[in-house]
Amino acid sequence: MLKKLYHWVLHWADTPYGSWALALNAFSESSFFPIPPDALLIAMGIAAPKRSLRFAFICSLSSVLGGIFGYYIGLYFMELIGFYILNVYGFKALDKYHYVQQLYQQYDAWAVGIAGFTPIPYKVFTIAAGAFKINFAVFVLASVISRSARFYLVAGLLYWFGEPIKTFIDKYFNLLSILFIILLILGFLLIRWVL
Repeated sequence: MLKKLYHWVLHWADTPYGSWALALNAFSESSFFPIPPDALLIAMGIAAPKRSLRFAFICSLSSVLGGIFGYYIGLYFMELIGFYILNVYGFKALDKYHYVQQLYQQYDAWAVGIAGFTPIPYKVFTIAAGAFKINFAVFVLASVISRSARFYLVAGLLYWFGEPIKTFIDKYFNLLSILFIILLILGFLLIRWVL
């Protein structure tokens, strides 16, 4: 079943809607949606390695715009929906929320840079950045740097090693799927236990 889903996702690269699906996924993941765009970026990059860098641009731009949307959720709608979104990602305790505030006080918006490149849910930091009124220009710059680095790293590997990477992923798909899920879960556990 997972293999079918993998091939279904791959077909987006050959449709006129693939780029739109990637943009929508990257935008929404940065502010409220739980599924990261990496899987679709990888699938589209595998299907069309020479367009990988273009896909990374779409992903980066959409992710930063989604992060700005998350920032405004935190800035203007924290009480209405911001706390609800954070609760979904394990920020039920007020002390965890205050811990993120301390990170921002210590590192300013550069804390977003860490979250933007790691499996830690980026949306938690974008919403919190707005709630804590972090410097908007630094927030956007940190988001551009971290999100672009993350997506261009993946796209660059696909661009330069396209077909061998596709063969490798096809051969070890089940193992890589398990590894990806483990990393994703570890990112969420890190948020729950460390923060």
